[in-house]
Amino acid sequence: MPSRIPSGSALLIIDVINDFAFPGGDQLTQQMGPVVDAIEALRARYDAGQRPVIYVNDNFGRWRSNFDEVIAWCSREGAAGAAVASRLKPRGSDYFVLKPAQSAFYQTALATLLDHLEISHLTLAGLTGDQCVLTTALDAHIRNYPLWVPADAVASITEPRKQRALDHMREVLGVRVSPVSGACNEC
Repeated sequence: MPSRIPSGSALLIIDVINDFAFPGGDQLTQQMGPVVDAIEALRARYDAGQRPVIYVNDNFGRWRSNFDEVIAWCSREGAAGAAVASRLKPRGSDYFVLKPAQSAFYQTALATLLDHLEISHLTLAGLTGDQCVLTTALDAHIRNYPLWVPADAVASITEPRKQRALDHMREVLGVRVSPVSGACNEC
C-alpha cells in the first residue's frame, strides 16, 4: 500500500469488537494476534492520510444497545474478545455502524455515510473473511466500489475458508488482495 492513502478511500473494520462466543470462536481468537497487528498498521496509515476509519459491527442480537454498550459487552472480564476489543476499539475520530446481519451494507446507514464522506474506494479488514467480509465485498462490488482486502488483516475460522473467500473476491469480484505491506494503487 502506498504511504499516502488516496483521498477517496475509507477503511472498514468489520466485527472485530467481538465476544467470540460462537462455534469456532476459539479458533478465531488463536489467530487474532497478527490480524490485530495488521489492522493497527492499516489504521495508522489511514490516520496519517487523514482518511476515515469506519467500524461496522454486529449487534449480537442486543437490539437495545449502542456501540459503546457493544464494546463494554465484548470487553467485559472473562470475554474471549476482551484483549482484541481493548486494542482495536474505536477512537473519537472513528465512525461506527451497527449491523443486524453479515453485510456492512444490509439494513444499515453505511451507504449514506460513505456518500456523505465522498468515499469512492474501500479497504475491508476484520472478521470473518468467508462471511461478513465476503458479503460486504459483494455488496460493495454491486455499488461499484473498487476494493482492497489485505489478506493479513482478515481472519476466518480456518485458513482454507479464508483462502477460498479471498480467491473468490479476487477472481470473481476483481478485489485487490495483498498483505498490508503490499501495494494497492487503486484503493
